[in-house]
Amino acid sequence: MDIDPRRLRVLHEVARRGGVMRAAEALFLTPSAVSQQLAQLEREVGLALIDRSQRSVSLTPAGRVLAGYAERVEEELIEAKRELTRFTERLAGPVRIAAFPTVIKHVLVPAMRELAARHPRITPVIHEIYGQPALQELRLGAVDVLITEQDMSLPALSQPSLSTRLLYVDEYRIVVPPDWPDPPSAADLIRLPWVASEPNQACGQALERLAGLHGVEPRKTHVITEFGPTLALVAAGHGVAVVPALALLDVPEGEVRVSEVRDVGSRRLDAVTRISRTRSGEPDPVQAVVIGVIEEATAALELSLRGRLGEPSREL
Repeated sequence: MDIDPRRLRVLHEVARRGGVMRAAEALFLTPSAVSQQLAQLEREVGLALIDRSQRSVSLTPAGRVLAGYAERVEEELIEAKRELTRFTERLAGPVRIAAFPTVIKHVLVPAMRELAARHPRITPVIHEIYGQPALQELRLGAVDVLITEQDMSLPALSQPSLSTRLLYVDEYRIVVPPDWPDPPSAADLIRLPWVASEPNQACGQALERLAGLHGVEPRKTHVITEFGPTLALVAAGHGVAVVPALALLDVPEGEVRVSEVRDVGSRRLDAVTRISRTRSGEPDPVQAVVIGVIEEATAALELSLRGRLGEPSREL
């Protein structure tokens, strides 16, 4: 019985992702190609691995057993790569990084510039994806490093299979239209119309927390996902907003005004990776280098923000 390890990877993806369509997307194959690989693997082992009696694809008992071995094969290959890295000083290979737009622009772009200078054979692949879909891709192995955001009032992401490293604490700012008077307190601010973030975003969580402290239901005139449109609506006089300091780097001078109301809280930016299940348990050396460069970029960013936003009140 000869088993092609490339077909084992196909079976592994089908088992992890629960179907041929999603496995095909992850492997950059057509569903037909995935089905052909599975059929050939079944001929190689002489057993049915896929239960085709139902509308949804599921593995037979033999398929589940073989998928378990396929996972071990993949882990052994990862361990082999890690061991071979010790014999060369030149790290190489792709690293898939998932993040959201402000982090991509202000952290990943400068980090990737530095990474290219130090380790030209490491190839970063950036995906603009965040939230639960990004976590799912990380767990499934489609993403290697995930940059997350979360309001600091909430506990840090903690799951047995994931490792979370704090990158940066990004303080919130309240922004108001440039021709509006600055409310004297957070209690006055909360009663104004808001350009709000989605409730599952850090700034949305901050607004809900602020409203809860003052016992007021915020008047959400608009609900926006990205900071660019949020700041544009504020500049046009459609409401006030809570944004992280990082988002203010993109605001032209005089477009919005940063309120003197402070102590609104902050969000945390974390680098999240999967915990290695290989024999050594050590992190992937390529991923470790990439995270190190990202940490340096966030440290430089903090210095830049201090220089620009150090005063409590100014026009931007």
